[in-house]
Amino acid sequence: MRISDLVSLAYSQAQKSGFHDNDEKVTFGDRIALIHSEASEALEEYRQTQSFAELWEDQYSGNICTRPEAGRKPVGVPSELADIVIRVADLAGTHGIDLEKAIIDKLDYNKSRPYKHGKAF
Repeated sequence: MRISDLVSLAYSQAQKSGFHDNDEKVTFGDRIALIHSEASEALEEYRQTQSFAELWEDQYSGNICTRPEAGRKPVGVPSELADIVIRVADLAGTHGIDLEKAIIDKLDYNKSRPYKHGKAF
């Protein structure tokens, strides 16, 4: 799937689910906050595991879920990272941003930057 297809799909699903019914009331900042909340959920999922290796093994062992109380809902860090990407794609679709081009342009630019971009980490 191309990134542009992901943007279209994420936006379309959000729209069909009613998440764009009040677009005039939902700000850009609100949508950024929702992306941030997904990142926080990923951190909390990570904090609840004993090790990242264990988490990775659980999430990709063929099981859709490692917690019975969640039913068939995907859970864990991989699922929360997916939520981040989906929300970013929806935001790009909402504002007509060519996310695929933006990512390619940024990756190209980053090739020219110094090691660790001059930072400690």
